[in-house]
Amino acid sequence: MEMEKRALKILETVVDEYIRTGEPVGSKTVQEKLSMKISSATIRNEMAMLEQLGYLEHPHTSAGRVPTFSGYRFYIENFMPEHRLSDEEKLRIDEIFEDIDADTDDRLIEEAGRALSEITKCAIVTANETGKFSVITKVEVIPTGRRMYVLLLVTSGGSIKNRVCRLQFDLTGEQVDFFTRFADENLTGLNIDSLSDDLMESLSAALGSYMMMLSPLMKGIAEMSAEMAKDQVSVNGEANLIACDQLQSREIATILSNRERFSEILSGAFSGINILFGEENQTFVVSNSSMITSSFEKDGQKAGSFGVIGPARIDYKRIIPYLEYFSDKITDLLSEDAEETAFAEYLPAEKEAEDFE
Repeated sequence: MEMEKRALKILETVVDEYIRTGEPVGSKTVQEKLSMKISSATIRNEMAMLEQLGYLEHPHTSAGRVPTFSGYRFYIENFMPEHRLSDEEKLRIDEIFEDIDADTDDRLIEEAGRALSEITKCAIVTANETGKFSVITKVEVIPTGRRMYVLLLVTSGGSIKNRVCRLQFDLTGEQVDFFTRFADENLTGLNIDSLSDDLMESLSAALGSYMMMLSPLMKGIAEMSAEMAKDQVSVNGEANLIACDQLQSREIATILSNRERFSEILSGAFSGINILFGEENQTFVVSNSSMITSSFEKDGQKAGSFGVIGPARIDYKRIIPYLEYFSDKITDLLSEDAEETAFAEYLPAEKEAEDFE
């Protein structure tokens, strides 16, 4: 048992030193850093054993060793529980959230990603899946010109989306009123990700004699709902990644050029802390890169994820506690929001609209 503890401490020391210096770590350095008295020969034997287990490797002809990806994973799984934010650091984050002026879930998550980037000095990719929790609260059709109509969709999450629709016919006031009533009776209260193709076809058929004229509006609602339900991915702190001296400009450009795949990675992230290394994942295509992810929830369901992008030799002991606390904080705030909206039909929020020609 004592031998296991000793080997674990040596592994931790090697990873800590390699993260700090970027240089292969030798037995003499480990001996100087350890609080326990162990001979250099014993340390070399332990390091050789850790190499056989796949946690360390010998680069070139250097006398020192560096962690492998398996070594990093073992390090994170076994040593991170010992590292938590101090009360002062938690208070600082709490104050950051108090200063965030967010009237929608989208704005809260967006600002949190920006704050996480600033406090960690890392690039942060954020996947926001809260759209799937929203229900339709209002649908409106606004005539704007000859055969031109603005279709307005409002959700319980406070988001407002609009689309310009060009119809084949001019609608009468009675037809516009009919569609507004029809949408209120058949769409209001529905979750936006529940508008399946079959449901929309059924509703279009229910328009009866107005089907030919009004079904394009139903199609517009379905398309806007699908867009709002889709994961929204944003990246903050690209400058932090560019300033990183552990990655070359070409490698950074390669990582950022693959950002469209971040959604796929984050949507597949499990609860808790997960880590992906570039050499193991074709998304980054940079062998010495990594992404640490942590998801957050709303109403007991996954609502999104944060991902820290950086080199494999990132300061895990500093970054992961921040990532965990931010994720927990967002979960708490989204849950509070869910409880409040359970007692209100609609909470007004700042308009976030897009025009589509």
